[in-house]
Amino acid sequence: MSAWSRVCCLLVVCCLACGQAWAASRCSERKPSLLLMGKISCSYQSRWIDSGLVGQRKVIYQLPLGVPPAQGWPVVLVYQGSFFPLNDFTYYSVMPFGGYHEGQLIKRLLDNGFAVVAPSAPADLFWQTNLPGLAQHYTHSTDYHFLGNVFAAIAAGEFGPLDSQRKYATGISSGGYNSSRMAVSFAGEFRALAIQSASYATCSGPLCTVPQVLPADHPPTLFLHGFVDMTVPWWSMNLYYQRLQEQGISSTRHTDWLAGHEWLEQAPELILDWFRRYP
Repeated sequence: MSAWSRVCCLLVVCCLACGQAWAASRCSERKPSLLLMGKISCSYQSRWIDSGLVGQRKVIYQLPLGVPPAQGWPVVLVYQGSFFPLNDFTYYSVMPFGGYHEGQLIKRLLDNGFAVVAPSAPADLFWQTNLPGLAQHYTHSTDYHFLGNVFAAIAAGEFGPLDSQRKYATGISSGGYNSSRMAVSFAGEFRALAIQSASYATCSGPLCTVPQVLPADHPPTLFLHGFVDMTVPWWSMNLYYQRLQEQGISSTRHTDWLAGHEWLEQAPELILDWFRRYP
């Protein structure tokens, strides 16, 4: 074989290797630089699910690459924060409230064998878990109807091969309160929760009272919070955390002492590790 032929063969092998590396993730990532903002973009699929009186809501989702486990992929429900709909899985480093770290979380989950399902809040605004009136009568809310249908669709295989017995939930702000709601109104559905910049299901910012007794089957819960959060005070999260500790329910908290109301930089790694602890 001539030297030129060997060079051509080497180039082909390198291209194939690069192609395989690129194909190893559902997501592409461009790191931030002095000239370009960072960008994370993950491919996604979508479905529309009935939510009762107000019609259907959009759900975007994606499965990891590769062969699923025999029981299906474990699945993380990611709940949007107020006014920041998850219409796609594209994130930029200039996004407010640490939005880029949410993108890093989506990528980290997909790259490590967790499917991601992201339902929409009503009109892409906020969840009903802590709205006056509905907070105390949650089963009358369209959220309750909608999320029940989402969970049924997961179990029926409508999102692909997912393990309905290995569901996890996370979200920020309104989505964090809604993650807590999973423990209160959907008993036995979730293996673990990760709550970013939020507190108990019926709390709203500084208006926060946590019941003296929480559900005995409350899922293990990770709290992530910025200490200088002016929207959801740190103490409101800590009150919830302390209640879980008093009842001997597995829980931990991570505080960023300089952060405000935002996804923390450490969130992708900490949340993935937390969910892995509870297979």
